[in-house]
Amino acid sequence: MELDPRSLGRTGLKLTPLGFGGTGLGNFYRPVAEAEAGATVAAAFAGGIRYFDTAPLYGHGLSEHRLGGALRAAGAVPIVLSTKVGWRLSPARGADPEAGHFIDVPPFRRTLDYSYDGVLRSFEDSLQRLGRDRVDILLLHDCDRRNQGDQYPARFAEAMKGAYPALERLRAEGAVGAIGCGLNEWQACEDFARAGDFDCFLLAGRYTLLDQASLDSFLPLCIERGIGIILGGPYNSGILATGAVAGAFYDYAPAGSDILARARRIEVLCRAHDVPLKAAALQFPLLHPAVASVIPGVRSPAEVEENLRLMRQAIPSAFWRALREQGLLRPDAPIA
Repeated sequence: MELDPRSLGRTGLKLTPLGFGGTGLGNFYRPVAEAEAGATVAAAFAGGIRYFDTAPLYGHGLSEHRLGGALRAAGAVPIVLSTKVGWRLSPARGADPEAGHFIDVPPFRRTLDYSYDGVLRSFEDSLQRLGRDRVDILLLHDCDRRNQGDQYPARFAEAMKGAYPALERLRAEGAVGAIGCGLNEWQACEDFARAGDFDCFLLAGRYTLLDQASLDSFLPLCIERGIGIILGGPYNSGILATGAVAGAFYDYAPAGSDILARARRIEVLCRAHDVPLKAAALQFPLLHPAVASVIPGVRSPAEVEENLRLMRQAIPSAFWRALREQGLLRPDAPIA
């Protein structure tokens, strides 16, 4: 599979099928040195990657700062850039910022804000960190049950009343090229798709070798409406990269016995067909016509170069058929 750009739904944007997930630039789980962060973006650029994603949440603005600087250093070659709104940053003023999985973050507090004014302020702050006057894609971040729990219905209503009109305004003014949501649940993506005129969704970890439930209704709806999909988390936060080893993670938690067993069955077929598990995980989502790009998070030039090799790994059609025949892929999952 080569890096020929693909259309993102009806947006008119063209994304390289392998994109750059900016979580690692925000010191996700472990710090990344400034020089290594710049070298990582440079390696992606040199390898032909032209779609880059980030967010204010990633390192409390650190990922946007680093990505913006590194892209300016890369030159004037056109790219597609996405960032997010929903988490707004403000000075911590001595307080200990809640950083979650991000390490050594700048001294800012994060506040969930799906209001009209909050989105506009967050977007302006992002432009300053990125050093840009517009972005190609702006995504509403983390408004799903996974992140909001029982508050999801209220947060959804708040987002549709406040954030969505702000996104529409920015799109109409040309400050962004396309609007969407970056979420961890296909069900929440579908809620937004049915409630508003969204161009695309960044769906994290919910159309993978281990999870194809989004085929129930969401992905068919995207095909029907010309909505483009960017697939984040193709390794399901670890297990499809490491295999079913002791301590393997699935969906940001230790994998359960059923997931471990399923991953082992996939690994058996990978060995039988001489296909690296990571290559299969990276390429599978791109077989669906709604998916324009897959964006694994990276934190080093070596990871970028590995992903480029995996993307170009030849995978025989017999491997995909074997997965389907053994019930490891749904019958309605595209395999060609």
